[in-house]
Amino acid sequence: MRLLTLALLALLVLIQYPLWLGKGGWMRVWEVDRQLLTQNKANERLVERNRALEGEVRDLQQGTGAIEERARYELGLMRSDEVFVQFVDQAAVAAPVRAAGTPAPAAPGAVSGAPAKSAQAAR
Repeated sequence: MRLLTLALLALLVLIQYPLWLGKGGWMRVWEVDRQLLTQNKANERLVERNRALEGEVRDLQQGTGAIEERARYELGLMRSDEVFVQFVDQAAVAAPVRAAGTPAPAAPGAVSGAPAKSAQAAR
């Protein structure tokens, strides 16, 4: 009797194996379902991108406003009756900081090797 029970249990395990771990088993179904969800999310992002591109193409085909805006921001173009004004940030123009022990650069017009006059010495 004990041998018959073990044999039936072994057959039950052999029958269950393809259901859980086989080619079309539950594990494979779960993996494919996960891949399907990932692909659906990627497709949604691509559909949104395509809608945005379609709108941009429609704007470029129908009017000059989109073309003008693109020329201004991407190519830096302007109309002939406009004036270009550029503001420079003072922090970007500031002189670089010298390392300790590095000699100061020579004053403009100073002879190389000759000491430069300071502002107080010139007074």
